[in-house]
Amino acid sequence: MLSATISEKTRATLPEEFERLYRQHAPFIYRTALRITRSAEESEDILQTIFLRLIRNGCPTSLLQQPMAYFHRAAVNGALDAIRRRKSRASAANVHEIGAVLHNADSSLDEKIDRELRQAIEELSPAAAEMLILRYTHGHSDAEIATMLGKSRGVVAVMLYRARARLKTLIRQLQGDEL
Repeated sequence: MLSATISEKTRATLPEEFERLYRQHAPFIYRTALRITRSAEESEDILQTIFLRLIRNGCPTSLLQQPMAYFHRAAVNGALDAIRRRKSRASAANVHEIGAVLHNADSSLDEKIDRELRQAIEELSPAAAEMLILRYTHGHSDAEIATMLGKSRGVVAVMLYRARARLKTLIRQLQGDEL
């Protein structure tokens, strides 16, 4: 039995037990993750992460009682986390685009785009506009903005996300076409 207090006898059989678990369940974990993520690379990472956690933390009783159910849940959770990270990276790319526009508005954008951007920012709520400017013009982190404005970091992150989405919509409306 694997747990936080592993006996010396169990420690000697640990690598063999993990190898058996890996050989028996790795294809299932990989297929489950692949069905959700549609990415072979992410599925392989999920598989490795699951077994690394088992090695580091030991085997929970749920694994010992129902290994297929445990591995299915672990693969699904890992795949969903991978998708969330992927979306987060996509959001980060959008953040960089908006940040570049806000940061370079005076120097590299023509007057029309500069005017549209400023007009769109003016239509945002004062709090949203302030946060966007603190984030993208002054380069403050979410945590720094939260401290400055007396809000939680989560509130700042949500408000920035909504402000970016609203800003994109306003710019599209002002331009009459999609970015």
